[in-house]
Amino acid sequence: MRDDIRIVLIGDDGVGKSTLVTALIKETFIVNVQAVVPEVTIPPEVTPENVTTHIIDTSSASDAQEVLEMELRKANVVCIAYAVDDRTSFQRVHTHWLPFLRLQGINLPVILVGNKVDLRDEDPLNATVLEDEVVPIMNEYREIEICVECSAKALLNVSELFYFAQKAVLHPTRPLYDARDHAMKSKCSEALVRIFRLCDVDGDGILNDAELNEFQRQCFNTPLQNRELEGVKEIVKASRPDGVVEGGLNVEGFLYLHLLFIQRGRVETTWMVLRRFGYGNDLSLREDYLSPEYDVPPDCCVELSPSGYSFLIEIFKRYDVDGDSALCSEELEQIFSLSPGVPWKHNKFPDSTVTNAAGYVTLEGWLAQWSMTTLLDYKQTLAYLAYFGYAGDIRDGIRLVGRQSGGLGSSLRRRKKGRAARSVFLCYVVGAAGSGKTSLIRAFARKPFSPAYTPTSRTATTVNSVDLKGSEKYLVMQEFGPYDTSVLQSRRQLDACDLLVMVYDSSDPSSFAYLTNLRKNYSLDQVPVIFVATKSDLDYVEQRGDVPPDIYCRELKLNAPVNVSVKSGQIASVFQRMAAITRSPQSATPSLLLARPQAWSAARILGVTALAGVGLVSSLVAYHAIKYWWTNVLHSRPSSSSSSHMPRRNEL
Repeated sequence: MRDDIRIVLIGDDGVGKSTLVTALIKETFIVNVQAVVPEVTIPPEVTPENVTTHIIDTSSASDAQEVLEMELRKANVVCIAYAVDDRTSFQRVHTHWLPFLRLQGINLPVILVGNKVDLRDEDPLNATVLEDEVVPIMNEYREIEICVECSAKALLNVSELFYFAQKAVLHPTRPLYDARDHAMKSKCSEALVRIFRLCDVDGDGILNDAELNEFQRQCFNTPLQNRELEGVKEIVKASRPDGVVEGGLNVEGFLYLHLLFIQRGRVETTWMVLRRFGYGNDLSLREDYLSPEYDVPPDCCVELSPSGYSFLIEIFKRYDVDGDSALCSEELEQIFSLSPGVPWKHNKFPDSTVTNAAGYVTLEGWLAQWSMTTLLDYKQTLAYLAYFGYAGDIRDGIRLVGRQSGGLGSSLRRRKKGRAARSVFLCYVVGAAGSGKTSLIRAFARKPFSPAYTPTSRTATTVNSVDLKGSEKYLVMQEFGPYDTSVLQSRRQLDACDLLVMVYDSSDPSSFAYLTNLRKNYSLDQVPVIFVATKSDLDYVEQRGDVPPDIYCRELKLNAPVNVSVKSGQIASVFQRMAAITRSPQSATPSLLLARPQAWSAARILGVTALAGVGLVSSLVAYHAIKYWWTNVLHSRPSSSSSSHMPRRNEL
């Protein structure tokens, strides 16, 4: 809603424009006023619509043409005045002023103002003639909102004139109603049908008393009494009997009720409903409603809040018409008919998430898909919460969580800031062509194995939940094409990654070298990593390269590669291992692991012994034992050909 309005009065000289303005502000008729009164500003507290109102008087003189055009470009509504006792001034409305506005490219609401109605009695024919001629003009010029007859001298309808001018801006009739056809416009009907569906919580096509009352509370913050509810239904039933059925108001009755509001001059009531559900003057959902400001600090990411999850569960259950705990294509179509459509078509939804055997999206898959969307593009989630009719501020449906960058210090900082623990993590899956990346991420979404090979041409994503010691975590698995290394070159995209899944084909001798080259060419050691060897059902081959995969991982202080076979279903709990790394990223981050001092040196053994409370004597004994071992065992070990034995404990 705007907070100020500019009303510009135009018309022939002598029709009483200036007198109307002075009559409004002085509340009395002033005989002699100046030709053009200065701009008048009325504060919001004294106007019915609670907006600051600027009233601009103009002159029709040729030397004031430039000023007139400038004021019209700044106007929000135009009042064209004529005198009811001067037929020429009325005719010029049609022959000069309305064409003049169109010539200037002015497409604003217009109020026709018939002033000096107190003089009409002097010529009784004027009433019928003008009435017969005003209607055709309004039909031809649809920008005309209303025709108001008034009298500055008699103070008749003066304040009403400016009130209607305010309403024409704040609650315009034109987008809602076709005065020529006496019917509601299609965009208005579509918006109201969508609102009806959002309020029909049980999905039975009827607004029962409880749903009507909730609708009334949401839009007007006042519940209806039982007699008022019955009164509403009786009003509809009187003219539209098919609009009221047993149990309440159907969609036809709901639309007819709003048609009555508009036709009876209560268009602001319909606008209050439309604006409560996010519609702007063009009957499209407003940008600020779909995408409100939401600041995300660099060290944070966004997830669904508990209320966001609850709302999406409610939507799932509402549209699961057959009650099979899954959404078929028809049910999904019904859900997304409230919006521009399914937002994940590029990702081959529902292949990206969990479905049942028939390919229908389960509740688990539905929530997983929205968890992924919120992590990758929270603005899309906000927009769809609005499309689906989230009650209240849609920003309450999401929450900020701190990014887990590894290390005890960051964990302590997150707790100090009071941020919630994360539950959704992003995993980049990289590897050579044919290494099995697609099969791996499809297995994660519980899709059947396909022996057909299709090269990855664009980013593919799957999502699922993993139970980790009673805590549910969502992993978003994002696969990239073998030559799409832009993600590894971007510091911002790498910072968003919680786990790098490096995949190689254990039956292809060149596959692991692709990964070692990636690490050599890009700065990847700051990201937690897990190596996965696929196709373990095939014959194992030695990987070409200086170091075998297990030794390579050991040198990075990482666990050895996890061997899996998607084809035979041998997954080796690899996804649980991934989830465990996201909980403790420092355990798999090469840069952190390589920065640690060498484990179990003689000095560290002495230090640990001392910390254990053994005392100085025990420390000395331990020192001499190590010295004996070093001198007499390691340095005096016999050759492999001679007989030898490992020293027993009592020999030390």
